[in-house]
Amino acid sequence: MGDTDGEATTGTASVRAGRHTVRIHRPDKVLFPEDGLTKADLVDHYRRVAGAMVPQLRGRPLMLERLPEGLGGPHFMQKETPDHYPDWIRREEVAKEGGTVTHAVCDDKATLLFLADQASLTLHRWLSRAGRPDTPDRLVFDLDPPGDDFEAVREAARWLRELLDELELPAWPMTTGSKGMHVTVPLDGRSDFDAVRDFAQQVAAALAERHPDRLTTAVRKEARGGRLYLDVQRNAYAQTAVAPWSVRAKPGAPVATPISWRQLEDPELTARRWSLRDVAGVLEQLRSRPWAGVPGRGRSLRAARRRLAARV
Repeated sequence: MGDTDGEATTGTASVRAGRHTVRIHRPDKVLFPEDGLTKADLVDHYRRVAGAMVPQLRGRPLMLERLPEGLGGPHFMQKETPDHYPDWIRREEVAKEGGTVTHAVCDDKATLLFLADQASLTLHRWLSRAGRPDTPDRLVFDLDPPGDDFEAVREAARWLRELLDELELPAWPMTTGSKGMHVTVPLDGRSDFDAVRDFAQQVAAALAERHPDRLTTAVRKEARGGRLYLDVQRNAYAQTAVAPWSVRAKPGAPVATPISWRQLEDPELTARRWSLRDVAGVLEQLRSRPWAGVPGRGRSLRAARRRLAARV
C-alpha cells in the first residue's frame, strides 16, 4: 500500500500524504470478493493516481458511492459530510430544494485516501465548482449503448467528435468502467445549467438526426429501438458524473479511464478495459497523459451556438 507504517497486522495501517497521515482501517477487508481485491488495493490505486485525479476533483462537490462491506454488502450514495470526518477535509454547503447539503470536496491526496478508507469506491463529481455551483465548467455527453456493444460506442464517439469539431469545441473521451463512454467539453463557466443543458440537447438532437438508425435522444428505454442513447441529463444542477480514474463498484473493479482520441480506434477497447486487476496497465495509461491537451480554461458556448444553428 505504498508508504505505510506497517500496522496492517493490528487491523490498521497508515499512509502519509502531504501534511497528513491517513489511518487505513481494515486494509485486508475484501471489497471485491470475486477478485480478492481489498481495501488496501483500493487505497493503493488512489494513492498512485492522485496526481492526475485530484486536479479533476479540486473545488467540486462530491457524491460518494460507498460500500463499507464491499460488493454484496450495503451500497449507498453519500452527499452529506459526516461530523466525524477530520477538520482538514474541505466542506462546502450548497443549496438544495428545501434546504442545504454539505458536500465533501477533494482538494488533495490526503482527502482522496481518507475517502478511500471510508470505502468510497467511486467518486462522482459535480460539473460546476463549489464557488459557482450554478454555472458548470464541464459539459458531459454520456454515450449509453443498449447492451455491451462497445463498437456502437466507438462509432457514436467518432460522430460526436466530428460535430464538436465543426462547432470548434475541443472534447476529451473517457471510458466509464461500466458500459459506455463520457465525452467532456471544458467550458468557461459563464453559462448556467439551463443554457448548457439546452445546448447539449440541441447537439444530441442534431447528431441523432444525422444518424437516426443508430442514435437516439429518447429518454424512455422502450422508445430507443436498440439504438445508442445520447444522454445529456447529467448537465443539471446537483447532478454528477463519475470522476476520471474512479474505481467502479462492479466485479473486476473496472476504472473510469481517460483516453486519447487515437485510442478510440483500437478495436480491443471496451468500457472496462482498465481495472484494479491490471495495475500495471492503469499506470501505463496514466503515464501516457491522455488528457494532456485539456486547456486550463474552457470555451464559451456563444460562438458554438451560432455555428450549431447554422447547421440545423
